[in-house]
Amino acid sequence: MKKKGVKKTIGSIVGVIILLVIAVAVGGYLYLSKQYNGGDRWLYVPKNVTTEALRDSLLTSLGETGNRVYLIWSALDSKISVAHGAYFIKSGDKEIDIARRIARGQQTPVKVTISNARTMAQLAERVASKMEWDAVDFLLACDTVLPEYGFRKETFPAAFFPDTYEFYWSNEPVRVVKRLLEYRNNYWTEERRAKAKAMGLTPVEASTLASIVEEETNKRDERPIVARLYLNRINKDMVLQADPTIKYAVGDFSLRRITRQHLEINSPYNTYKNVGLPPGPIRIVEKATLDAVLNAPKHNYLYMCAKEDFSGRHNFAADFATHQRNAAKYHAELNRRKIYK
Repeated sequence: MKKKGVKKTIGSIVGVIILLVIAVAVGGYLYLSKQYNGGDRWLYVPKNVTTEALRDSLLTSLGETGNRVYLIWSALDSKISVAHGAYFIKSGDKEIDIARRIARGQQTPVKVTISNARTMAQLAERVASKMEWDAVDFLLACDTVLPEYGFRKETFPAAFFPDTYEFYWSNEPVRVVKRLLEYRNNYWTEERRAKAKAMGLTPVEASTLASIVEEETNKRDERPIVARLYLNRINKDMVLQADPTIKYAVGDFSLRRITRQHLEINSPYNTYKNVGLPPGPIRIVEKATLDAVLNAPKHNYLYMCAKEDFSGRHNFAADFATHQRNAAKYHAELNRRKIYK
């Protein structure tokens, strides 16, 4: 009887232990399978953050879920230095998966869109808006990187293209500039370089011409025509007389009417006074506009003037007399609409 009692007791103890193990396992599974359901959001972990600051960030961004993520992250024996970065947290993500991503530094790429940037300052603002650092850091990185590749301050805009890029939020500015420059260099294949050379242009000069063309017209079908018109003027040693370069020199692209006072401005970008291309691009140009320059069809136009119907299109002319008539119609319409600047 005693042996049977002992066996029964042992059996009971083992049964209890098994139940406890199962309970712990189930509890652990339920705990670790908890999901974040507070809405999609970004979590940013700055460089040199402390563990306390990380916990605060998690709590601020994810609420009570953040506290559990922090506890799991701590249990993973994680290094705080690895956590540096940006993480996109989706509603429904498991807390353990969030903790593991932070522990492994598995960041979410950020999308950087560069569009409609005229100046380097505008470009820097667009890039920096999605990164850990600010626009000044980007401009300083340009000063460090671009001269090594033959760019001068005036030609910096030729090193970039409008597009959407992916980076990590924590990428250093120098690395970002080099990546953007690499993308630009990939465009300039041997074939494209040969086309530019045949026109008497370097890649940077082609970008400069393209920037004028892009400012002259937003009608894509007109851009190849405008490009060849300016090439014709360059080949005849004529001043370009490109109004967008005057706007750039004045510092006001909103001008609708270029006056004699504007034309007298003393600037290397004044193409009414200076023969040839200006010192550098007057905006960050699209690849499509560069293609329009490199594939500009032959014609004999030397003059252009905005159409008097304000359609955004232009009248083109091969002789000055025709151009004068076109210009007279346009200026008459400006006067009729009382547009003086």
